[in-house]
Amino acid sequence: MRVAREVSEWAVNILILLFATTTIAQPFVVPTGSMENTVLIGDHLIVDKLAYSPPGAISRYILPYTPVKRGDIIVFRYPLNLKENYVKRVIGMPGDRLKIRDRQVYLNGAKIDEPYKRHIREWTDLYRDNFPTDPPPHLPERARAMLRDHVAGGELVVPPDHYFAMGDNRDNSADSRYWGLVPRENIVGKPLLIFWSYDAPTGELVDVINFDHLKDLALNFFVKTRWERTFRLVR
Repeated sequence: MRVAREVSEWAVNILILLFATTTIAQPFVVPTGSMENTVLIGDHLIVDKLAYSPPGAISRYILPYTPVKRGDIIVFRYPLNLKENYVKRVIGMPGDRLKIRDRQVYLNGAKIDEPYKRHIREWTDLYRDNFPTDPPPHLPERARAMLRDHVAGGELVVPPDHYFAMGDNRDNSADSRYWGLVPRENIVGKPLLIFWSYDAPTGELVDVINFDHLKDLALNFFVKTRWERTFRLVR
């Protein structure tokens, strides 16, 4: 009887953990530097999957639902490969008129202040730093359709139920400039907390199991863990 009870308790705990991981919160590791210095390669995040969920008749009063807002950092399914999750910042909301001139973002005709953004290149790229403009030849069709269908008067007009997302590391970010808008249904959640940060290269973080990464962890866990980022809120 005792063994059966313990097995039952473990089964319940596992079910609760699985439920929490799939519906409430989910861990996510940042594999690229597109959001530096807000989040770094190797930051492990807790993503709130309920934050942007449609509120129910009762749950709206007890859970912290919120609409997606300009400036929010979001985790979403990459539109060109729904199996991949990306993390970016919402810059353009539905109905916004957006343009970039000399690296400066203008929304609805006004220059916006972005204390979080970072530039690492000294040289200017015509498309990257002056958007929207004529697309480069390698741009995927999805981004070309955005430029073809939603640009008016030299500005991108964000359509309903879509968002224009960019990385804070503006010179090194594959974002809405390069693959198009983020549909509302692609948004997974909102990163809340860095629960662990480890200094590792992108190549060791993109694979589910990477033996070089496991070896590195065994040898350098205490040295390469960024302790000062542990339990830091994501803003």
